[in-house]
Amino acid sequence: MTEAHTALDRHADARKCMVDSQIRPNKVTDPRILAAMRFLPRERFLPAALDALAYADEDVPLGNGRFMMEPMVLARLLQIAAPQEGERALVVAAGTGYGAAVLSQCGPRVTAVEEDPALLALARDGLGAEAPGVTLIEGRLDAGHPAGAPYDVILIEGAVREIPVAIAQQLKIDGGRLVAVIAGAGRTNCAVLAEATPSGLRAQPVFDCGTPAIPSLLPAPVFVF
Repeated sequence: MTEAHTALDRHADARKCMVDSQIRPNKVTDPRILAAMRFLPRERFLPAALDALAYADEDVPLGNGRFMMEPMVLARLLQIAAPQEGERALVVAAGTGYGAAVLSQCGPRVTAVEEDPALLALARDGLGAEAPGVTLIEGRLDAGHPAGAPYDVILIEGAVREIPVAIAQQLKIDGGRLVAVIAGAGRTNCAVLAEATPSGLRAQPVFDCGTPAIPSLLPAPVFVF
């Protein structure tokens, strides 16, 4: 057996273990999400130096304050978003593209927005090989992608203090679902499901998690003299 085949087998075993030990025990039952996470090579969306962390039960640091979201948190967010075949979905802060690839496997037409050049390069390679149907857009995260709105599903792939107004306005009214992690004052953040209504977003907490914040979506510091 060649070294390449050994690595492929090792990664396949790691994917199965990730789903069986991290995802399924944490209330994720959607067969599409489970199948996607068993199928997609998560290591393909990371720099080679981080290969050993591809299936770790943690957020993986990508540099410049950005992280690849913990597998369990991503899976639970996608499950509560309940994506459907043919829906239009937007991933904000797509990073290296893994979350967008998993979402795409569930049926929606996915647009992914990222602003970091290094992450965009990884996302182009990973999505091109594993999820070519995803449309990758380079642009400011707080702007979303209004040209494709309204979206049935929006995923913000990281924690924010509050959902940016421009992104909220791109969610379809009556039936649109937005999933994100809201950063609290302490170390524990809260995943939320928000729905668009004529009077604005209506959000409900779903579960606690420790997802790191997206630096460019944090409020600017206020200096007091």
